[in-house]
Amino acid sequence: MTATLERPVAARPVPLHSGYRFELVKLVAQWRIRLLVLACWLGPGLFVAAVSLQSTLPVDTLFGRWMHATGWAGPLVMLGFAGLYALPLLTSLVAGDVFAAEDRLGTWRHLLVAVRSPRRLFAAKALASLTVILLLVTGMLVSSSIGGVLAVGNRPLVGLDGHVLSAGDAAARVVLAWACALAPTLALAAIGLLGSVMLGRSPVGLLLPALVALALQLAQMLPLPLAVRLALPGYAFLSWTGLFTGPAQTGPLLIGVGVGLLWAAVATGLAYLLFVRRDFTDLAYEGSGRRALRYGVLPLVVLLAVPAGAIAAGTGATGSGIGQEKVQRSVATAFAHLYRIQTAELNRPDVTEQQLRATAECARGGGQLDPEGAGNDWHCVVSWHLPGTEAAGQAVYQLDLTPDGRYTADGDGPKEVNGYFLVHTPSGDAPNPLWQFDGNVDLLLTEPKG
Repeated sequence: MTATLERPVAARPVPLHSGYRFELVKLVAQWRIRLLVLACWLGPGLFVAAVSLQSTLPVDTLFGRWMHATGWAGPLVMLGFAGLYALPLLTSLVAGDVFAAEDRLGTWRHLLVAVRSPRRLFAAKALASLTVILLLVTGMLVSSSIGGVLAVGNRPLVGLDGHVLSAGDAAARVVLAWACALAPTLALAAIGLLGSVMLGRSPVGLLLPALVALALQLAQMLPLPLAVRLALPGYAFLSWTGLFTGPAQTGPLLIGVGVGLLWAAVATGLAYLLFVRRDFTDLAYEGSGRRALRYGVLPLVVLLAVPAGAIAAGTGATGSGIGQEKVQRSVATAFAHLYRIQTAELNRPDVTEQQLRATAECARGGGQLDPEGAGNDWHCVVSWHLPGTEAAGQAVYQLDLTPDGRYTADGDGPKEVNGYFLVHTPSGDAPNPLWQFDGNVDLLLTEPKG
């Protein structure tokens, strides 16, 4: 009788959905993640509702001056805050530690024996982090929207060029703005994954997304060329404002979203390459050393330079993108729209933008400086005509214009036109809409020659 020899059966890797479910449960089981979920689903709504019911509004914040008028201003104020602080912090806490935690706990051998595939293990951790981040961002959007609508109401929103968006249109654009902000959020999350893989048990990986976000904010404050500004992965945190003009300024927004997604894909790919090439038998692993520099840092430096060149060649973007003609057109358009709002609130006969024929003459530094670029020394004189009147009306504004094209126009007379006084609105008494207003310059708009 001969013995039958059985061939050894190779151990199959655990299915991806099983590993993903396991990693997701591990993340949600952490007390800090549970606190973040609770804070993101409750905090923004309570904050927006509380601020909307105050007598004093954050007028120095974009859309803050409209929080008494409509509930859809609140989620936009929250988005501006989230892009600066909350979303970089969330990506650090979720994605920045997802691999480094296993190094500190010494559990890689157990995970690899259980999953039997470094590739699937990486995918499971990345997808679990992405799921939690999407849950947190969705919570901030839903919570702030509900808080604003319940506190103030589902009312129309005044856009950044003074035109009025219906409540339904405003709601759709708010959701789209938050969706666009996901692109730089994913870029920061991917950088967090890369840092977590690259730096091992070092706590620097946990801080890397927040540090990168801080560096990007500082860079946006510098007088960078427009092509370089658009190539930064966090630009979509700023360019969503283009959704609230008519027509929408989609050029900078689409570029910002595309660059953010490109950074997310490249950084995730680099993290994957470093992870699958790692020697997991080294129990004293402290980072990837020169391999991290070669496969982690240098490709990101190249990634910053290549899109900038492509943007400059494809769009013809030169200089700051802020020119005299663009500023004048934006200020005149916003003034004309807001003048009609003021006319309705003061119960005066209606007038159209075509009848007003509003124009603006803007200069910097009293005409002593080149009328180009950001600064708080812009001075504009707006002229308009009323039907049946030959003389033109004039109003003076002081502008504070930031490098990303946003500006605040502060009325400087005459008082009966753009001074401070209260007007009656459907939501109660409010400041004169022509007194102060926010606007946005289209940085990619081609100025006429000559």
